[in-house]
Amino acid sequence: MLKLKNISKSYGKGTIKAVDDVSLDIRPGEIFGFLGPNGAGKTTTIKMVVGLLKPDTGTISVNNIDVWEEPLKAKSIISYVPDNPEVYDRLKGIEYLNFIGDMYGIPKEQRQRKLEHYLELFNIKDAVGDLIASYSHGMKQKLVLTSALLNDPKLFILDEPMVGLDPKSSFNLKEIMRNMCNEGKTVFFSTHVLEVAEKLCDRIAIINNGKIIALGTMEELRSHAVERKSLENIFLELTE
Repeated sequence: MLKLKNISKSYGKGTIKAVDDVSLDIRPGEIFGFLGPNGAGKTTTIKMVVGLLKPDTGTISVNNIDVWEEPLKAKSIISYVPDNPEVYDRLKGIEYLNFIGDMYGIPKEQRQRKLEHYLELFNIKDAVGDLIASYSHGMKQKLVLTSALLNDPKLFILDEPMVGLDPKSSFNLKEIMRNMCNEGKTVFFSTHVLEVAEKLCDRIAIINNGKIIALGTMEELRSHAVERKSLENIFLELTE
């Protein structure tokens, strides 16, 4: 579903290597966790996947569509939730959601059905008539999640999605992610909540200083670590 081949990205005229020759092959029906310390290259990698940053070298494809050769075709099957929700504060919540629905060309009946479901699930149904400027961070996160799920993406990409969510919404999001993968779709997400990654992910990659330093299932990661206990133990051991 998602293939990264020898991706690199530098800043400061090549003096700072944010992402260094990263290759990943993420499968349909998989929840894939992308972990690393702050500044390790997670968000830079994600921004290259979704077409916000162009890699210096390497290729990225989604469902055999090159992200940079056919950007609109690739983006039509992707939904992206950034680490900091950037939304139009002067719009009402429902206006923003309809704007996203129009952009993806989602039919009215299908859109309404999905809106009712997700607004109820994330408990923001009563707030969609208000200006987004009045929303808390958590409410904005729920609004962005709702908008990202409207087009039923084949690839769901999330950068720190649990930040700002209440426990019930976090639980519901995890259920959505697992149900999507049961339908053959793919979820690719970064998180600092290692317990979530350990319980939820089919496979995990750990990036540090721009390089992938570990990749596999929890059992595979344990087999390469001295402290073979929790993901937290393994993560700390590998990134020290």
